[in-house]
Amino acid sequence: MGSVQDVLDEISRFYVGAPESERILLAALLSGGHVLIEGPPGTGKTTLAKAFSRLLGVEFRRAQMTADTLPADIIGVNFFNQKLSAFELRKGPVFTNVLLVDELNRAPPRTQSALLEAMQERQVTIEGETMALSEPFMVIATQVPYGSPGTYQLTDVQRDRFAFSLELGYPSVEAEMEVLERIDEIESADIQPGPSREELLGTIRDTRKVFVSAAVRKYAVELVNHFRKLPGLVVRPGVRASVALVKGGRGLAKLDGRDYVTPDDIKELTAFVMRHRIETAPGAGSRAHLEADGTGREEMISEALKTVAVPKERIGAA
Repeated sequence: MGSVQDVLDEISRFYVGAPESERILLAALLSGGHVLIEGPPGTGKTTLAKAFSRLLGVEFRRAQMTADTLPADIIGVNFFNQKLSAFELRKGPVFTNVLLVDELNRAPPRTQSALLEAMQERQVTIEGETMALSEPFMVIATQVPYGSPGTYQLTDVQRDRFAFSLELGYPSVEAEMEVLERIDEIESADIQPGPSREELLGTIRDTRKVFVSAAVRKYAVELVNHFRKLPGLVVRPGVRASVALVKGGRGLAKLDGRDYVTPDDIKELTAFVMRHRIETAPGAGSRAHLEADGTGREEMISEALKTVAVPKERIGAA
């Protein structure tokens, strides 16, 4: 398995679920984005993230969040080595290519914030010393529903650092039956690594060259502005939402073998970019309510895609 596209075929051997989740993860990887996976326990969040990470020929590490997880447990710490009579750096799991942060919202806010510098600037600072992280660097974080015992709600700033979010619900009867039929195969399958780190970095560089017309860029901005103008929202999408739409669109185009982004790429990404970036006022339709059934946000997203005019200008590369 030598290409990023091959990962889409291989991941289905280990994960039974919505194929769009796999596409979003790969688009995020190619475009330099991070992904937040939300859903109740037992819906395959960690399984999806682990299968995706292990299929790539890059370094992968996992951090399990609990109420007593400290920032130093994530980024690392300088400790005194008595044998050498000197301080040494013990690097945390953030020094990797793909970091799986399991149950992010079980960690206290101080620990959650330790990831902000790494996610935004691809670097960490330990006791005044700043160190760059290796490329590629991607965070895949899972979280359990808001209000679950022992959880801390992510801040707006933390949520905004994730380019995309996936929501995994309970599987259909057919999908759950398939899991039971294939459980032995899934658990014992030998995962073959995909593209090497060098090949992956080359594909990421090529993705940055995918053409995005002015018309498509304007379409992305107008979609984001549509949400900013909606009444009743207390949290509205910022510029990172527009960036995620355009850069993620490049990722989808690359996966589909195109050298230009289309409005359909932007439309496909809209729900994954906006779900975690909009929040209503307390009361009926509040975020807690929307987390329970998701219908309010889905209606907003559906209405936006119907309302904002799709560009008709030439969108392909010259």
